[in-house]
Amino acid sequence: MIYWIFLALAIVTEVIGTLSMKHASVSGDFTGMAVMYVMIATSYVLLAIAVKKVALGVAYALWEGIGILFITTFSVMWFGESLSPMKIGGLVLLITGIGLIKSGTKKATVRQSAQKVKQVAEHAVNVAKSGALARSEAKSEA
Repeated sequence: MIYWIFLALAIVTEVIGTLSMKHASVSGDFTGMAVMYVMIATSYVLLAIAVKKVALGVAYALWEGIGILFITTFSVMWFGESLSPMKIGGLVLLITGIGLIKSGTKKATVRQSAQKVKQVAEHAVNVAKSGALARSEAKSEA
């Protein structure tokens, strides 16, 4: 769970960094560029932590996809950028793709958990059998 939080923070810092870059390019403000560098570097560090437990393809797709959604939304609201029907269609497809990626991740995680439980159970049975066998052999020798 904590790695998903790192991924969410990576997305937030990426959005802040990219929007700061746009603000700096429009206003000529050096502070915006400094914020951009810090936020984007922080975003990559957080993403690197997240991929320790979140599949790289999933993490990167969510990082970029959700980032694009927020950056586009804020660019329209704050910078007056246009949103054509083609862009809206692309964003709808992006949201659909994010949903498919995330739902596929849940199924894989459940499947992996079930396999892990099965392995642990099989190991426990084997340990119990070997313990019973050892006790049986010890009784035979006595």
